[in-house]
Amino acid sequence: MQTVTAEAPTHSAPAASASVPTSAAPASLVQPGMKWYVLRVASNKEESVRDALIRKVKIEGLEQRVGRILVPTLKEKKMKAGVLKIVERKLYPGYVFVEMATEDDGSVNEGVWFLIKETSGVGDFIGSDGKPTSMPDQDVTGMLAASEKAEEQPGLSGLNIHKGDQVKITDGPFESFEGEVESVDEKRGMVSVIVSVFGRSTPVEVGYWQLEKVE
Repeated sequence: MQTVTAEAPTHSAPAASASVPTSAAPASLVQPGMKWYVLRVASNKEESVRDALIRKVKIEGLEQRVGRILVPTLKEKKMKAGVLKIVERKLYPGYVFVEMATEDDGSVNEGVWFLIKETSGVGDFIGSDGKPTSMPDQDVTGMLAASEKAEEQPGLSGLNIHKGDQVKITDGPFESFEGEVESVDEKRGMVSVIVSVFGRSTPVEVGYWQLEKVE
């Protein structure tokens, strides 16, 4: 069995605790007999490592030792070349989260370790002396919450328009109208602007890409 080397994460991955918690994580967080561990992987290989491990675990019939394998991401709306697109941003670049059962002494089962280490792009588990260190419950909670949030309606990234800003509408039926931002819906990428129509203040809803700030 190969040795698991210790290396502290350089990104914002949940840090593994200095010692394995004495109390088991809540059932909602982890499968019986398993804990969560942080696996260091090559940059931009997170998804390919995850997919390969899921496939190998199923082929080798190791579901009793390896549970969920996750790469938490956040969906965002961004403008690219004038087109609104949905993109996914990895919350913990360089890390894959593995739910698994270890041996009684805390080491990784030899068959599981060989399967993982033979996967392209894999580095080491966060830990030392051949024994990966499990994640604290609070970090597991945050990581799983981030994973579930990725399924929600994406928010809008890089929106620099806020309530009270003076803006000019650059496209659509109200093109060239100027007004004040009343509210911003980041999930939909829509902005409500108060403009003057026939001398009356009227709220109109436009996409944020149809606006420019008025200095």
